[in-house]
Amino acid sequence: MTNPLMLSVEQEQLRSGVPGLRIGDTVKVHQRIVEGNRERIQVFQGVIMRMHGGGVNATFTVRRIASHGIGVERTFLSNSPRLDKIEVLRHSKVRRAQLYFLRDRRGKSARLREQRD
Repeated sequence: MTNPLMLSVEQEQLRSGVPGLRIGDTVKVHQRIVEGNRERIQVFQGVIMRMHGGGVNATFTVRRIASHGIGVERTFLSNSPRLDKIEVLRHSKVRRAQLYFLRDRRGKSARLREQRD
């Protein structure tokens, strides 16, 4: 049984204005970074590889290719107050729930087919 008080607290913590994210989307995640007494926004652009959990604890993992072909993956909390905004650049057609096969691919074989509306 779930406690109704817990559900109401969780509903208050959920972010509004989060776009509908799907696996295979190419996104730009704008995250607030605090360094000492300064604050800046860092942008992380890549493909959503996996989505995990639901409600307050929902996370998504974004993969991008950094310099010299090194893959970098980063997991974000969907409802984190540190996230400034999430921009969806394109939707891709995928047939998997997690895109772990992208870790073994390089170049053209790592492309995903764009989904046309």
